[in-house]
Amino acid sequence: MEIDDFQKLIELQKLDEEIKQITSFLENIPSQVNEIEKAIEASLRTVQEAREKLTQNQKRRRELESQIQDKKAQISKYKLQLNQVKTNREYTSLLKEIEEAKKKMDELEEEYINEMLSADEIEEEIKKANRKASEERQKLNEKKESLIQKKKEREERRNDLIQQKEKLIPMIVQEHISLYMKIFKKKNGVVLSPVRDEFCSMCHMRIRPQVLNELRAANKLILCENCGRILYFEKEKRKGEGG
Repeated sequence: MEIDDFQKLIELQKLDEEIKQITSFLENIPSQVNEIEKAIEASLRTVQEAREKLTQNQKRRRELESQIQDKKAQISKYKLQLNQVKTNREYTSLLKEIEEAKKKMDELEEEYINEMLSADEIEEEIKKANRKASEERQKLNEKKESLIQKKKEREERRNDLIQQKEKLIPMIVQEHISLYMKIFKKKNGVVLSPVRDEFCSMCHMRIRPQVLNELRAANKLILCENCGRILYFEKEKRKGEGG
């Protein structure tokens, strides 16, 4: 078996590893985009909730205005009746009714003033919520656009890798490709394992001396007796090479 055959298998493994990484990245994008869209909706809800508070405040003020007007009309009615009563008992009773109506009207007017003050606070809250939501939406939309751009770039890169893989496969012995694909399915895409310091780097089992000699001879593909992956010696880097 030629050394070049090992290098083609190693290159195929590298292509598959990067394709797998990109595929995993792309599969996660929809959920990330969904989370961003949820965050955008949440920022909009904050503004909507503040506006709803103002709507309720305005509704309550209208109710109070109506109740205050009713009390004023009631007091006026009682005052007219004062001139028409014939007994002290009726007169005293009407005065008590007027006093209670005025007390209730004072309470309604106080609540109305408090609602007006609350309205000012709510309007300021709406302004702050709008500013914050606008800033958050801008950041989130930028993040979303960035993800979409990365998705496009990764898809292009994956297509390029797949084309490289399609060109490489016919250059590899069919028997080796068949073995590669069999291990690929069983081992989650990790087919080859470099031997480092007489150990399989994937399962960390020591390689027997006889197997090491066979690997050095490089006459055939040799599988790890423990994890079943294809073993190989990494090329020793020359002085001055990176890593």
